[in-house]
Parts: sequence; structure tokens; C-alpha cells
Amino acid sequence: MLRQPAVAGSFYPAERQKLEIELKRCLAPSPQKKQAIGIVSPHAGYHYSGTVAGQVYSQIELPQKMIILSPNHTGYGLPASIWPEGEWETPLGKAPVDVSLSLQWMKNCPLLQKDTAAHIAEHSLEVQIPFLQSLKRQFTFVPVTLSHLRYSDCHEIGRALAQTIQGTGKPVLIIASSDMNHYENQEITHKKDLEAIEKILALDPQGLYETVHKKSISMCGIIPTTVMLVAAKELGARKAELVQHATSGDVTHDYKSVVGYAGLIIS
Repeated sequence: MLRQPAVAGSFYPAERQKLEIELKRCLAPSPQKKQAIGIVSPHAGYHYSGTVAGQVYSQIELPQKMIILSPNHTGYGLPASIWPEGEWETPLGKAPVDVSLSLQWMKNCPLLQKDTAAHIAEHSLEVQIPFLQSLKRQFTFVPVTLSHLRYSDCHEIGRALAQTIQGTGKPVLIIASSDMNHYENQEITHKKDLEAIEKILALDPQGLYETVHKKSISMCGIIPTTVMLVAAKELGARKAELVQHATSGDVTHDYKSVVGYAGLIIS
């Protein structure tokens, strides 16, 4: 099963050389790499959010195995969709799916189901992969796309993920793909984003879930981030760090309607 790129040429360059140049612009090499359990990384076009994502990826040690959790923007597919096998292709090459890890996670969590429909046109997972390919020569990963779920479902998926990772006996990075508040002005977006970021920094998945809903924060990756936080806490996470917060207005200089981007490291 080969998943071909859906947004190469729009969210990031379709030509390998141009993509490498763009990734070099976004990444900021760090001499000291941090051991991370999870991260939050934005998924807009690299022109808008690439430097925020790049700052996060530049600061962490990438293990051989990774989980990428993305929201479902398209509405296609099953609510908790796992691409079970094969490879994902980008202009930088093919990234193999970790079949054994995906099968074990599904065994531990019946909510997860094999499904490709949710993934075919979804951009938010795809845009993370070139960063990994640029920094790590060989790795395997599990791609999961999540529709909006109840908190109890997030908790069940997150706990099963932690159990699955513990069973490997190896480090596994959990990547939650998420942008923050959408299409309000700069002042409102900053305020709403910081309310959500505060809960992530407190390692409070239920608090994040409830705050986003109560305060009408249009954080599209609320479900992936909640699942990641549940799993990270089960795996012994003790702290979270905000690496960078920005908005599309910082690039376009149009502050009337912006999208927020946050990069965080959980360890």
C-alpha cells in the first residue's frame, strides 16, 4: 500500500531540491537534542507555520519509531483511522509504516480501525513527514487520523497507546499535528491560544479538551493533542515546554483574520 502525496506543490514544494531548501529555512540546528515523549507541531503550509514546526523538530532527538496523530479535515473515513501498512511517499522518498506497532495498538484498542479513506486527502499528517525524513535517515511510523471524539474515547486511545509503547521497550515519539485558533483577529487568537497552551503546559488533557470546547477555541488538532497528552502522562511525562507561538499574521501582516500556530515539547 503506497500513499502518494496529496498536498506536495501546495502546502510544501513538490520538487525535492526546492523542498530541501524550504526545510533548511524552517529548521534551526540545535547542538543539544532533548529526549521527548510527545510534541505538538502545526500543519499549515510551510510558508506560514514551517518555522514553528522546524523549531520543535530541531530541538528533539528523533527515535526509530514514531506515531503521528492528525485531525480529520475532510470528513472521509472512520472516526479513528489507522493506515495499517505500506509506505507514505513524499518528494524526499518513502517512509515505511510500522506494521507491528500499528497491529499491537489496534489489538489494545478496538476503537482504532484499519482505514485509508480518512488519509488519502488529509494534509495535516502528510506535512509532518518531510521534517522527519530531513532529520532521520531511517524510521518507521504509525499514521492515525482522528475525527472529533468524546473525551472518554481520547482517554481510551491514549492509554492503549501508552500500553503499546511500553510493550516495545523502545522510545517512541508521539506527534500531535495541530494548528490553534482559526480566523479571528490577532488579539483574540493570542488570548484563546494561550488558554489552550496553558492546559498543555500543565499536562492536563481533560482540562485542554474542556477549555477548547467551553471557550470556543477552534483548535483543529484538539483530539490528537488530547490523546498525546493522555499517553504522555501514562508514560511518565513530567513537563511541557512552549518552543514557539506565532500566527499567520506574522507572515501576511493581515491581523484581522489569523490562524495560530504553537510548537510544544512534552518530556
